[in-house]
Amino acid sequence: MLAVSLFCFGVFKFMGDPVIQMVDSDTPLAEIEAIRDRMGLNDNLLTQYATFIKNSAQLDFGRSYELRRPVTELIVEALPATAELVILSTIIATFFGLLIGVYTAVHPKGAVSAALRAGSLIGVSVPTFLMAILAIYWFSVSLGWLPSYGRGEVVSIGWWTTGLLTKSGLLALILPVLTLSINQVSLIVRLVRSEMLDILRADYIRFARARGLSERAINFRHALKNALIPVVTIVGLQIGSLLAFAVVTESVFQWPGMGSLFIRAIQSIDIPVMSAYLMLVALIIVIVNIVLDFIYVMVDPRLALAK
Repeated sequence: MLAVSLFCFGVFKFMGDPVIQMVDSDTPLAEIEAIRDRMGLNDNLLTQYATFIKNSAQLDFGRSYELRRPVTELIVEALPATAELVILSTIIATFFGLLIGVYTAVHPKGAVSAALRAGSLIGVSVPTFLMAILAIYWFSVSLGWLPSYGRGEVVSIGWWTTGLLTKSGLLALILPVLTLSINQVSLIVRLVRSEMLDILRADYIRFARARGLSERAINFRHALKNALIPVVTIVGLQIGSLLAFAVVTESVFQWPGMGSLFIRAIQSIDIPVMSAYLMLVALIIVIVNIVLDFIYVMVDPRLALAK
């Protein structure tokens, strides 16, 4: 987090004078200097960085230059929309990725397995933005089944807003969630298949068959469980990738999430919003990797005994 904060501070510090973006062309120089003093821009770099760290630790990223509102409020408003996309996409991708991966490993020579492998290769290869555009063309323009943009009607539960409780909200979620899921499903399928093929050739799998265990128990209780360590790693890391891909997906579907907020901040060089976004994404990735360490032990208890 310190490294990311230093990167944000260093890069954005040299993107231009933020005061120029906040004032009009006819603002007196004395007023401009007063704003610079109030924002601490006339302090030395070390003092400015220390202030930035202190404020970031308190979730205080200042005010948006463009929208004139506290950045924390903007992030809180946009976070639920992005969180829904990332969480639902991760769940769908993991569920179907495991099922299809196991199937293609258990039936390596079948026609269905070959078609699924070809589909996974296409899913990995096609860019996210192209997949989003094709989905809009097929399901919104040609068939008219699903909305092509927006979040639909949402319901507020405290500070959290969700579209999962309304029909229009659910319909609006389908295309962006599927767009984010396809690439992740394809990656998990190929990883699970590769790991399962190695494990199914192991001696203890032959002994399990010799003992008369069912194929379902062998495939899911023994083989899949031992293949989960790399899968868990990839799924955890893909959460960060989903946040990154959500920037593109949200732009295509005009989804009012953090990605759209970040793109808008880039266009207007809104440095506080960009800093807050990058710091939050880094924090989420750090937390996910810490959680993964505990999941490793749950999946493979031998790791808890390792010295």
